[in-house]
Amino acid sequence: MERDTKLSYLHILFLMLLLPADHADGATRPHIILIVADDLGWNDVSFHGSNQIPTPNIDSLAYGGIILITTMCLQYVPQLEEPCCLADILYIQWHLGFHRKEFTPMYRGFETHYGYYLGCGDYYDHTSEADEDYFGFDFWRNETIDFTGIGQYSTDLFKNEAINILKHHNQSEPLFLYLPFQAVHSGNLQSGNNLQAPSKIINRFKNIRNTERRKYAGMVSSLDDAVGEIVNNLKSLGMYDNSIIAFTTDNGGPANGFDGNAASNFPLRGVKATLWEGGVRGVGFIHSPLLKTKGYVSQQMIHVTDWLPTLYTAAGGNPGDIKVTDGIDQWEVLSQNGKTKREELLHNIDPLSNKAAIRVGDYKLLTGHVSKAWGGWYPPWTESNEVKGQISLNNLDPNNGVSDYISSGVFYSNSEFGNAQKYLSEPESTALKWYSSGTPVKIECGEKPVNASMNCDPVKSPCLYHIPTDPCEYHNIANENKDIVNELLTRLKKWASTMVKPGNKPPDPAGNPRNNGGMWKPWLK
Repeated sequence: MERDTKLSYLHILFLMLLLPADHADGATRPHIILIVADDLGWNDVSFHGSNQIPTPNIDSLAYGGIILITTMCLQYVPQLEEPCCLADILYIQWHLGFHRKEFTPMYRGFETHYGYYLGCGDYYDHTSEADEDYFGFDFWRNETIDFTGIGQYSTDLFKNEAINILKHHNQSEPLFLYLPFQAVHSGNLQSGNNLQAPSKIINRFKNIRNTERRKYAGMVSSLDDAVGEIVNNLKSLGMYDNSIIAFTTDNGGPANGFDGNAASNFPLRGVKATLWEGGVRGVGFIHSPLLKTKGYVSQQMIHVTDWLPTLYTAAGGNPGDIKVTDGIDQWEVLSQNGKTKREELLHNIDPLSNKAAIRVGDYKLLTGHVSKAWGGWYPPWTESNEVKGQISLNNLDPNNGVSDYISSGVFYSNSEFGNAQKYLSEPESTALKWYSSGTPVKIECGEKPVNASMNCDPVKSPCLYHIPTDPCEYHNIANENKDIVNELLTRLKKWASTMVKPGNKPPDPAGNPRNNGGMWKPWLK
């Protein structure tokens, strides 16, 4: 069963909409635009040093704001036909259960909803395919099925909808716009249309020889174009100076063919849905003219749950009003580059698959059935079907230890970089001088030890890593730091004692689109 991150920290963020129009000091409340990319890899933006995929618009915001080293959590998500829900608020992608209409966006605090209920689908026809037996159409405007976007690329649809909302917004009132793009999640896997983007954008990346990676680059580039257009509209409408723009991915990228995708978290270890850094360390930044200090890389420990109290404070609220939250208000810390308020990150405790990970201070502990099959280090695909001309990346058996073979290194050349600049100079590209707009935030791991993938077996005993000096999780230091291991295990046990029992339910055949006019929609009254 898939585990995915769907921003469960947003469950009362809509309270910002209920605050008085002005702060107590008379200042106008800011507009907040929260943009989420789905499954964007650490190594898929050029402000992290990607030489394959330039992201000039995203880079411009990141370099002009505060670059975050955010950590995402892995939480349970209801499956397509499962009759349960989570009490959260989303816009565009719901993926939190919809068996009754009361659990859909319009009943959970939003004034408008445009998008889909499930976690993925086809970017053009907007169907979602759980498997051969569960297939249906999934696209909504508020409470009505919307067929008008069929044939149109979802990134463009969501961009245009966001711009339309901006243009028609009453600027005397603050705006909260939650914009989680479908990009760059895989599409319908069974159909074979895993990665989709307009051909004119894919053609920007003729330098990338691997077909899947080239399509993925087109998806990222289309996302970057959309972000650029939204920011340009904020500026032309006079809203930018009083706006806070937050950008994050929901988890690490599904690299090396995982989930039918071609993302890259390199040189971090692991992929989406794992507890390695490649799965939990996300791309993120916050950008605003309202920030007192900006243009720096945050060294503060930030967790996904911190967005709620942080943005609530930025909107003029008192975080004390939020009675139940795991998040910490980081607004003043970030705005002034102050001392971190967070010393601990619970990555996940999964009692069903018996795995867990936690970070306390500089140390991270992994225990239980942490994925070894997808615990390698995966550079971005460059060759048509292989790395170093020997191993097919498109047909890897994740259990054959091939990740050990793919050692650290750079697999794209300066000549490829030069070709990329050539294609990015074409008229349809929005790329600027992205390569000189700032200093990329690169991760330096040092030489990868021969035994890096063999020195940790968390099923047998917990593994410990010192993340600041070993972000790539090469060196398991548990044996020589048993006191720290015991301390972190104690913290995990404390968290586990507060857990709510998993609410998984068996699939309900009544939710099959075949029984609902070919639609994914609420099926219980």
